[in-house]
Amino acid sequence: MVTTTPKVPISVLIPAKDEEQNLPACLTSLERAAEIFVVDSHSSDRSVEIAAAAGAKVVQFEFNGHWPKKKNWALDNLPFSHEWVLIVDCDERITPALWDEIATAIQQSEFDGYYLNRRVFFLGTWIRHGGKYPDWNLRLFRHQKGRYENLQTADIPNTGDNEVHEHVMIEGAVGYLKHDMLHEDFRDLYHWLARHNRYSNWEAQVYYNLLTGMGDGGTIGANLFGDAVQRKRFLKKIWVRLPFKPLLRFVLFYVVRLGFLDGRAGYIYGRLLSQYEYQIGVKLFELRQFGGQLNVTPKENTALSQPAVQPAIVSVESAP
Repeated sequence: MVTTTPKVPISVLIPAKDEEQNLPACLTSLERAAEIFVVDSHSSDRSVEIAAAAGAKVVQFEFNGHWPKKKNWALDNLPFSHEWVLIVDCDERITPALWDEIATAIQQSEFDGYYLNRRVFFLGTWIRHGGKYPDWNLRLFRHQKGRYENLQTADIPNTGDNEVHEHVMIEGAVGYLKHDMLHEDFRDLYHWLARHNRYSNWEAQVYYNLLTGMGDGGTIGANLFGDAVQRKRFLKKIWVRLPFKPLLRFVLFYVVRLGFLDGRAGYIYGRLLSQYEYQIGVKLFELRQFGGQLNVTPKENTALSQPAVQPAIVSVESAP
């Protein structure tokens, strides 16, 4: 006699675009979910076919270039059958132990959301040090109670149509689950670099907003004595004003936070983070000096850059 594990009464939301390499493992790990939505951005690969074959409901997202982006749009518009939603990226997996914990957690009335901790794998190695673990993300919540914060970055070009590192704001108390979710991208380093090229556009705008005094309205806020995410946001306000950030980022990751303990993968990851920080810095410079456009003359130097007016050449005929 074959026994089947009962479904957990939650709706899963997966944002996707051209994720045929990651989706199979992700969807396999979500088989215990009662409902799965894959919100696709017109993938050109087999993502839609893979999702449909796994029984997921596929919805196409049309981004108009403005707020909201994909996840918030989905939270506002999808016909969820269940009160609780779990947001999972294509390169993430939910383990059996975490599923058991989720099934128990959503029966509690004390919390309206839960933070999940992620184990990030890179080049086949768990990046346990360097500040990458713990990595808390509010991913499980009552869908009517939570929305992603607005960091005023939606109109920045070449960042994609999905929220990057925005966090969920939620009404009500939140808890923490003890079992980890897994984060492992099965694609190659080309895709890692391409993704972080987009992310650095987003980060440059976040840095610019912080430096120009953008308020905390519509965001989770920055608080040294708040939760882990609010503390990071507080420290970021200091970080954006420091010099030599690419070097500092490598030293913090690899030396201060013991990234060297993760071997060669840790060293490569640290070097790439330093490069990423440099990309953010030069894009911030471009944003501040040239309005985000390369090879555009700064406004304050426009007058100096104009070519001098040449005197007209007049031909004067000699008198006979």
